[in-house]
Amino acid sequence: MERGNNEPCYVISVAAHMLGVQTYTLRYYEKIGVVEPFRSRGNIRLYSERDITLLRQAKALMDDLGVNLAGVEVIMRMSQHMAELQQQVEEMTAQLKKYEEKESLDR
Repeated sequence: MERGNNEPCYVISVAAHMLGVQTYTLRYYEKIGVVEPFRSRGNIRLYSERDITLLRQAKALMDDLGVNLAGVEVIMRMSQHMAELQQQVEEMTAQLKKYEEKESLDR
């Protein structure tokens, strides 16, 4: 069975090990809004594959490009917004195509 990208499955220590950072770094990233891990009933942070991907992107921006955390937050929000806009464009394009096909059949 394959896990979904958003399914919480990694505790903070495992996520930190995967990313090569300390657990306090992940807590700080959560505090400033870079990522929002799922919380279990016992209030344990659980990270999904999507969270790990976001954290890797943030880490790469900081380590490879020298972007500070405020810049990382802006870049990641803009990227998310662009992805949402792209999804809307694709949906509208599909609707327009259906409308055009219907119009051509009605002629």
